[in-house]
Amino acid sequence: MNRRGFLKAAAGGLVVLIGAGVGVYSQVPVIPNRPEPDPETALGWISYADGRYRLTLPRAEMGQNIATGLKQIACAELGADWDTVEVGFHDTTAPAVKATVGSESIMLFAEPLAQACASLRDAIDQGRDLGEVTLVTRPVSELRSLQKGGLIGASPGIEQGMGIVTGQPLYAADVTRPDMLYGRVLHAPASVEVGSRPLRWNTAAAQAVPGFVALVEDTGPSIGQSEGLGIVATRPGALDAIAQALAVEWQIDGDHARADVMSAIDVDTHLAGGALRHTVRDDDPAPGRWDVDLRIDVPLAAHGPIEPRAAVAEWADGTLRVWAGTQDAFYVRDVLSSAFGLDPDAVVVQTARNGGAFGGRVICTVEAEAAALARAVGTPVKIQWTRAQEFALGYHRPPASHRVKARIVDGKLTDWNHAQVSSHIFFTSGVVPQWMQRATDRFAGDDGVARGMAAPYQVGRAKVSYDVVRLPVHTASWRGLGAGPNALAIESAMDEAGLAAGVDPLDFRLAHIDDPLLAGVLNRVAELSSWGAVSGEGQNGVRQGRGIAAGVYKKTSYAAAVADVSVDRRGNVQVDRMWCVHDCGLVMNPDQVRAQCEGNLVWGLGMILTDDLPLADGHVVAETFGDAPIPSSTQVPPMVIDLLESDRPPQGAGETAIVAGPGAIANAVRAATGIRPQRFPITRASLVL
Repeated sequence: MNRRGFLKAAAGGLVVLIGAGVGVYSQVPVIPNRPEPDPETALGWISYADGRYRLTLPRAEMGQNIATGLKQIACAELGADWDTVEVGFHDTTAPAVKATVGSESIMLFAEPLAQACASLRDAIDQGRDLGEVTLVTRPVSELRSLQKGGLIGASPGIEQGMGIVTGQPLYAADVTRPDMLYGRVLHAPASVEVGSRPLRWNTAAAQAVPGFVALVEDTGPSIGQSEGLGIVATRPGALDAIAQALAVEWQIDGDHARADVMSAIDVDTHLAGGALRHTVRDDDPAPGRWDVDLRIDVPLAAHGPIEPRAAVAEWADGTLRVWAGTQDAFYVRDVLSSAFGLDPDAVVVQTARNGGAFGGRVICTVEAEAAALARAVGTPVKIQWTRAQEFALGYHRPPASHRVKARIVDGKLTDWNHAQVSSHIFFTSGVVPQWMQRATDRFAGDDGVARGMAAPYQVGRAKVSYDVVRLPVHTASWRGLGAGPNALAIESAMDEAGLAAGVDPLDFRLAHIDDPLLAGVLNRVAELSSWGAVSGEGQNGVRQGRGIAAGVYKKTSYAAAVADVSVDRRGNVQVDRMWCVHDCGLVMNPDQVRAQCEGNLVWGLGMILTDDLPLADGHVVAETFGDAPIPSSTQVPPMVIDLLESDRPPQGAGETAIVAGPGAIANAVRAATGIRPQRFPITRASLVL
């Protein structure tokens, strides 16, 4: 069967091959435009009836357990018993909210929710139990839920925790609808930045597979330039067999010009061609010899959520309804509205719990595929990406190439130069077309790439600059955006500068800090770990080392970490123990903040030891976690997490420790081996003396 489309009934099922007249999808992307949360909007998040409350969660729940944290605020402000407050997830009929990103859920949403709950409490105390609540804002000092005590600073049971461990239907993949079918959209094994489309396939063989229902050509907006072919079945287990039987031959327009990704972002090549386009700081360092000159390379990395993304779509009475594990239901609604020519009110996106997201589920992908297939077959369709599709079709942490130089005089940094070349984060290639991206590259830069490039230390005269390159693999937000790799480069250079100056790594950092909060987490982690040099050779030639690192996330939250590592004769690295101190102001739920720190430390472990998404000819070839591993339980060390609380309002906690953990591990490897890791993840061969 070739691509010349038609619609016909066949004995083996429905074959939907619409060639002429398929959807023409806009090349101008939908731009997210979400309001900042405010108390008036927050009145729509909380309601009361018959002695019970309902909190409609204005954030996506993706493992940060924000449902628990915001419920604590509601209960504390309302004076309500825990069991009287029911938590539900929002859909797009609720007031619009920002995407769940940036560790903002407590920092930006706590006070609006508290104000709304206080006004609702006043109305109930006045004997009112019907009608709308009038907002009366009050000073923060009068809000019970923003003062430590009672539920604030406690760790009640995780909302939905029992459902998670007993397998209750909480995720988009658990959604079922009457007469629901199962779908998948097949794509060419090629870069999504290269035009590709199905050319021919074996329809008869696919129809012979038990459970076959339909082939669908119009699969909604393409992913990049990759046009797909949809398959629909009565059961999910048939999809692999149908895909194999189809034996699709693909037309691929050619090789991508930047198929060698790391060469495309080589910082030294770019510097040799002239100054980088975007400047974070430029104090014109003095010319002369540099005491530290480091090249740090960090490759592509996948988000690695345990749950591959899924969506269910249903068309009924002129309305498209979608269930999805998304970080931005309103953006998904707007994309679907634009793609399918619907009024936004005719699209309802219901959020579900995410089984891991980390910034990877902000744009619209699987949701549009499910909508297109459901429209074609006239019945609800569920799509869940395979692990291979998660790797091939999602967007990823961009690779980064850094050159960091430092000059030291009398034990103090006098000059600093940090140059980086990476790919896009805010202006992701997954959404922004090339013509628009060229404009942003020229005039705006990408603050996601630049996040955390300004060192949190007094470094003297400094130049900090970067450039961005569009790559054959889509890149975008990843936990902490550029903050993790940027901090790794900075903390590696700070360690080398301390060594060049002959000063202890902790003392060297403290001598270059004018921020008491940053000094506070460093001093505390040193106390907690009984800081002191740990290096040398143990039994069987195992070399041991200790490293320290620290950082500031988004100028609000602080973290410092210490790591102890062992490196054997073959170059195998084992992280033996880690300590982390975190300061995010008022802590709502200590257990959950500690859990976020632990998660960040594991992500840092991955950055140093495992994260590397394999490519061939410019496209992802990983299909399983065996191809692109995440840290295993045997690699995760015992961790000690300490929270420093101040009188500051609550700040972000979900991503902060990513600025400290990776650097601490890398510096510990340097202490153990005398070899500075410069290309990550660390390979055994690079550490064999």
